[in-house]
Amino acid sequence: MMIEKFFQVSLITLIVIVTCNCEKFCPIDDKLKFDCHADQPRNQESCEKRGCCWTNNQDSNTNQIPDCYFPSDYQGYVIKKLDNQENGVTIKLTRLRGSGLPKDIENVDVEVIGLDHERVRVRFIDANSSRFEVPMPFLNISQVDTIDSPLYTIKINQNSILQVNRASTGLPIFQVDLSKLIYADQFIQVSSIVPNSFLYGLGEHKDNFRKNLDNWKRYTLFAGGTNPTENINLYASFPYYLMVEPDNQFHGIFLLNSNAMDIITQPTPAITWRTIGGILDFFIYLGPSVQDVVRQNINLIGRPVMQPYWALGFHLCRYDYNSTVKTRETLYRNIEAGIPIEAQWNDIDYMDKYNDFTIDPVAFAGLGEYVDELHSKNLRYVLIMDAGVSGSEAPGTYPPLDDGIENDIFIKNELNETFMARVWNLQSTVFPDFTHPKTINYWTKQFADLKEKVNYDGVWIDMNEPYNFYPIMKCSDNQYDNPPYTPGIQPLYNNTICMSAKQYGGLHYDLHSLFGLLETVATYEAVKNITGTRPFILSRSTFSSQGHYGSHWSGDIRSEWDFMKYSISNLLEFNIYGIPMIGSDICGFAGNTTVQLCMRWSSLGAFYPFSRNHNDYDTIEQDPVALGPKIVDAAKYAVKLRYRLLPYLYTLFFKAHLFADTVARPLFFEFPSDPVTYSIENSFMWGSGILIVPILEPDVNSTNAYFPSGLWYDFASSQLAINSSGQYHLLSIDDDKIGVYARGGSILPGYLSAAMTLTDLSADPGYLFVFPDELGQASGSWFSDDGQSIDNIDQGQYTFGHCKATKKMISCDYTKIHDKGNFKLGGLIITAVETKPETIKLNGNQINSVQFNEENKSVKIDLPVDFNYLQPFTINF
Repeated sequence: MMIEKFFQVSLITLIVIVTCNCEKFCPIDDKLKFDCHADQPRNQESCEKRGCCWTNNQDSNTNQIPDCYFPSDYQGYVIKKLDNQENGVTIKLTRLRGSGLPKDIENVDVEVIGLDHERVRVRFIDANSSRFEVPMPFLNISQVDTIDSPLYTIKINQNSILQVNRASTGLPIFQVDLSKLIYADQFIQVSSIVPNSFLYGLGEHKDNFRKNLDNWKRYTLFAGGTNPTENINLYASFPYYLMVEPDNQFHGIFLLNSNAMDIITQPTPAITWRTIGGILDFFIYLGPSVQDVVRQNINLIGRPVMQPYWALGFHLCRYDYNSTVKTRETLYRNIEAGIPIEAQWNDIDYMDKYNDFTIDPVAFAGLGEYVDELHSKNLRYVLIMDAGVSGSEAPGTYPPLDDGIENDIFIKNELNETFMARVWNLQSTVFPDFTHPKTINYWTKQFADLKEKVNYDGVWIDMNEPYNFYPIMKCSDNQYDNPPYTPGIQPLYNNTICMSAKQYGGLHYDLHSLFGLLETVATYEAVKNITGTRPFILSRSTFSSQGHYGSHWSGDIRSEWDFMKYSISNLLEFNIYGIPMIGSDICGFAGNTTVQLCMRWSSLGAFYPFSRNHNDYDTIEQDPVALGPKIVDAAKYAVKLRYRLLPYLYTLFFKAHLFADTVARPLFFEFPSDPVTYSIENSFMWGSGILIVPILEPDVNSTNAYFPSGLWYDFASSQLAINSSGQYHLLSIDDDKIGVYARGGSILPGYLSAAMTLTDLSADPGYLFVFPDELGQASGSWFSDDGQSIDNIDQGQYTFGHCKATKKMISCDYTKIHDKGNFKLGGLIITAVETKPETIKLNGNQINSVQFNEENKSVKIDLPVDFNYLQPFTINF
């Protein structure tokens, strides 16, 4: 590693601070102003007392240009010493000026560590005392003793500017002015100049995938239960982004910090990171490709868990079925309409008095028998579980409360009393502390007892920000519930647990945004231990590492066109967070949908990685049959097309699990040299081979869709649809259809037709669909296993095949071969064939089962029934 320094360490001396001469140091371009007084109240006197510049002609809202900003000569910290190591450097800072906030940290160590040749870690820590650090359930950190990276250099200049530069171009991709660092006990802030305005991430918010750095904007990160709304912190905290550099290389930045924070973007372009606890612990990913950046992050936080195959089917749910009878009736009327469905769900109305781990003995009598009936038909069942359990049941009547009290695993208030809130429960709610080592056994016992009542297949955990409808216990006026600075303006304890509440792992102040992740881990382990098969866990609140254990949906979105558009940016964003099993409630959750909206949304939702129709209790029924034939036709067409492609989708999930790939991805992931793709969020790709083009506007049957350069085939018909040089094409899409295009150069595993369940589908012969590029070439792979075993991939008990095609030949070989799997290769479909080949040979032997389709110019080749496809083979024609 190269560390450049433009001074001699031995010559560093403390510099006498001079009061700001505003005439000399304050005239600064608006784009270069950085806030030095974010806390309230602020005015000119308090600003200038901090040695900062004041202007009273700006909006004081922190979303706008700062009214109190650092002068160019500000020095809060100076470099006292550099300690060089073989794999990095420690920059020792000492404070020269008070920040104006309580409890300034006097000495800060900035540790710059080379983890490997493509990742750098930069930690800002209190040199004299330990501080809270995120207890990640999975964090794959390793570092080498020495490093000489071809990707980056580290530079520290005489003005206290720390840079991590790309070696090939010299471009600073992480550049901070250490002199303007603020590091107090409950307020840490550092700003970084960034090289471009194409930034993606900083979730979870209702926003575009690409964030706009042309204006000033604040992104508050703190797990909250508000329905998706612009400029409000939502269910998750992901202080992570990836960025396009001017030469189409990519890098990423991840801040490992779970405290409440604001991230300010501004048109410098620059980013200010501002958190109220813990430490600043940055991971810098050098790429250089966008896929490299995503893999570098996911390999750190944990590659996605392998989903059970059944979870990729279509799911049906509603809050307020209100009975086993209605649940059953809704499912079967959709099956009878010909819509493939894999899993039935129930929301909280199945519970007795809304209490976790109970079943309403009257309205949901016979639920266990109904689930057994589903299993007899090869269908699955998923139920909801809230984050808290009832805190008001009589002793001896409710094991989730009794067992929790006995094990002393509930979150406490600052007086060490069990913290009481109220969510759905009729009187009160208490919350298991998922940082407590005893909680995993407690949680497993509750799910094991429930399994005796109803043989569920998956678990949906909700309200786990955690949410609190009514504050039975008020929060006192202390430094944690009322800190010197509150990100997002509103009190941190609004609709949740007090920040001063106590957990085994520390204060809720530090742990709040981790609650959903840690509950996911506990639920994953519980279900895995009980069932012995892959768990399917869906969680509303998430944090980095969530994908290593479970999945996510976009929460309580509204039945509006704008939210349908947002669902695409949401699924693209969560794929870069390592959570590929992501979707939104098809047709929306809150408010009444319309026939036209639900028709188009049913088409789009069939291509979410996680595909579920679900809505709220006070809305109209919106399962396809309830809304009439137009929705039935749209859902039937799209879901059947999805099922035909499930072997390809499952292969993408395997690649995500093994290689840290994305499943759904924006176009620029595949076409990074095409700048038009950087802002496209109205279409998306499955892997590298399928492009999904929906209709997202009312009252239209066409859309202007961008197709990057290449050949694009209509997957449904296998016909060549578009030969693009990189341009927009006007597409006509009927009411009951959606655009699904295979990319030229792809070989995709799939089926000729759909089936009603995945069990039936897996019994049919599968095909490899060959879509040649302009040179007549194509490649692809396919994965197959039993769909449910936990350790089979680690044990090599799967099939992973790879195929290549030229104009005259197709050859396939294998990385792994296993004789049990859910995809049985029966043949190939070769597209863009002008005339029927005179002869086709399989490993040198003539094949007679060949059909040529003159209309769509394709050849269907059926492999001989006795042919063992689990061996390398070659087809010549």
